[in-house]
Amino acid sequence: MDGGVNGTERPGLGLRLGSGLIWAVWLVFVALWTPVVGLVYIFTAWWDRRRFWAGSTFRLGAKILIALNPWWTCRTEGSLPGGDLEPFVGISNHESLADIIIIGTLPFEMKWMSKASIFRIPFLGWMMRMAGDIPVDRGEVHSRANAFEKTVKWIERGASVMIFPEGTRSRTSEMLPFRNGAFRLAVQTRRPIQPIAVSGARDAIRKGSMLFGRADVVVRVLEPIPVDGVEGTGTLAATELRDLARARIEAARDRPEIAEAS
Repeated sequence: MDGGVNGTERPGLGLRLGSGLIWAVWLVFVALWTPVVGLVYIFTAWWDRRRFWAGSTFRLGAKILIALNPWWTCRTEGSLPGGDLEPFVGISNHESLADIIIIGTLPFEMKWMSKASIFRIPFLGWMMRMAGDIPVDRGEVHSRANAFEKTVKWIERGASVMIFPEGTRSRTSEMLPFRNGAFRLAVQTRRPIQPIAVSGARDAIRKGSMLFGRADVVVRVLEPIPVDGVEGTGTLAATELRDLARARIEAARDRPEIAEAS
């Protein structure tokens, strides 16, 4: 298994032991955090249509997980929206399993579309369901359609959603092609796209490995892309948004000064 920090060398004993220790601490924390999220869910879900409080509490755990990992440093750049936001469709490139945790520390609540298999993991999957996250099996047409309908309903309730348009993590430094789903959602609901560019997460947890690596991660929150200026309501409009968003994320990930000028 390729688990070295630089992706080419066999992982050493120190890396394996350190990763095992961090995972053990994380697992204990996740088990202890689950009843906290559960209590918030019990007391708020009956009136909180957006599941804002349950979701925010769940994702507060992401900040604690990062604090418990001495091998990662994470910083955020860009304009961070505050207050009671209008719903948006968040998208990001996908470098690592760590992306979910790192983006989860941003100061706005989003409902994540994630693989259905993750929801079957004890404790973690329970919290994701309480937070309102959306399971999807990308190999099944019915599951994809059902997940799309759920994202529409969350936006109608006033919640934002978060999608990785690549669909899976890239094994290289190159971004994968973007799929149309997130952009069709934006066009249909007339909600803006919120692009997020992640760089440096690839070494945090490499695809095909569960070993932690040392990583300096930067999350860049880019300017939202409104749908009002996009002509049409179908596939062509979604394609236009997709190409624009992908270009901005790629520029911000590799050359942030270009993204700032775009």
